Amino acid sequence: MRAARAVCFDEGRLSIEDIVDIARAQARPVLSDDPGFRARIARGADFLDRLLREEGVIYGVTTGYGDSCTVAVPLHLVPELPRQLYTYHGCGLGADLDADQVRAVMAARLASLCKGYSGVSISLLEGIVRLFDAGLVPRIPSEGSVGASGDLTPLSYLAAVLCGEREVLLDGERVPAADALRVAGIAPLCLRPKEGLALMNGTAVMTGLACLAWDRASYLTRLATRITAMASFALDGNAHHFDATLFSVKPHAGMQQVAAWLREDLDYAGQGERNGRRLQDRYSIRCAPHVIGVLADALPFFRATIENELNSANDNPIIDPDGERVLHGGHFYGGHIAFAMDSMKNAVANLADLMDRQLALLVDPRYSNGLPANLSGMEGERAAISHGLKALQISVSAWTAEALKLTMPASVFSRSTECHNQDKVSMGTIAARDCLRVLELSEQVAAGMLIAVRQAVWLRMRSTGAASAPATLVPMLALLGRKTDVVIEDRRLDMDLLRLLGAIQVKEWELYA
Repeated sequence: MRAARAVCFDEGRLSIEDIVDIARAQARPVLSDDPGFRARIARGADFLDRLLREEGVIYGVTTGYGDSCTVAVPLHLVPELPRQLYTYHGCGLGADLDADQVRAVMAARLASLCKGYSGVSISLLEGIVRLFDAGLVPRIPSEGSVGASGDLTPLSYLAAVLCGEREVLLDGERVPAADALRVAGIAPLCLRPKEGLALMNGTAVMTGLACLAWDRASYLTRLATRITAMASFALDGNAHHFDATLFSVKPHAGMQQVAAWLREDLDYAGQGERNGRRLQDRYSIRCAPHVIGVLADALPFFRATIENELNSANDNPIIDPDGERVLHGGHFYGGHIAFAMDSMKNAVANLADLMDRQLALLVDPRYSNGLPANLSGMEGERAAISHGLKALQISVSAWTAEALKLTMPASVFSRSTECHNQDKVSMGTIAARDCLRVLELSEQVAAGMLIAVRQAVWLRMRSTGAASAPATLVPMLALLGRKTDVVIEDRRLDMDLLRLLGAIQVKEWELYA
């Protein structure tokens, strides 16, 4: 059954949401039928054909690649050069990208090629779309790109599959690409002179992964805010810390939004005792808008950066079909994505650290304002042998430490390579992979905290005899109750964590308007 929503690929702009929906098979790419769009694609390919007939020198078409650009390729060998390119780049290692990630990569590459500056044929674009339609996912190893000249090695696996080589995933099984194409009724492509270079010499891997990272980071921003609200209530915190007047004097819009969400969750409108029962809560509660707000304020910048890259022609050389020029440059350089991903993983890891510190307050009776040690729900003589969330807090601390360790910027580790032709590279793909790993670890921290805050709210209400939490939090607490029970007798929690992680990954809970 085909996904209902169609995303049209042409010269227009695509959004992060378009790529994410395609990645999750909630939308499908379709090529525009507009004659103007198709004519523009054809003009670029026709221009290259004419240059070849005139024996023009075209980098990567009649020359070798990279440092080998001074090597002239005899005209009778030009048709073989694209296959040589993807063949010798077949040296990727590491874990394979998952199916969602590969679909995001494919969509990002298709978007760039559709701008009409890559000199490719409409048949190539249609070949990529046919892979989507047939449910074929190229196997792409995650390691081997330095982020300039683009994502050469991982994208070689897409190029090879289009030509019937290497492997694809079909319904979760790895099968030879040639067999999968034959069953799907898809004829393997024979790449035209520049098409191997156009497919591979771009930023599609880092950009596709960045789209997925942005989507997850945006949701985690809201989830960390909701968790903070529940932690504040459970700790009997001072809601005046989120007062609207207080935040009006520090005009960071994202931070102000987080404070507003917390006021909504805690049913706070400036009422009650002026300073609450405590003058000041600890920083992980009081300064939560300032921590979460950094990511909230950065997300619009990250979106603009990622979407600009997504909607760019980013291979080399650029083919100008109107001016009939071949323009040699460095648009394959992934510096903007590298900066966005290095910055995002820092802000995300700070959310993990914030939640870890909140958990440390919740489980420690010296700081939890009346909650039992380790949030144990057991009473009576068995309380002596009950340990509550003691081990969960250790695991959360471990996940946080690993996330923080990965915040070293990948972009500062440029390495001169390829005979010093690629002597300054972006490491954007490593930054994007790191960012996704930091997000994974931070989501694990959030899952642990969801168990903890539900337990802590229940314990707070049990100790005070309160009928319920603030009205805005009640639906969320009820939804959490479907994923994890309160802990009275000690029990394993890994299955609860997996259920909660699954809910986070599909954004199961609506968090704020």
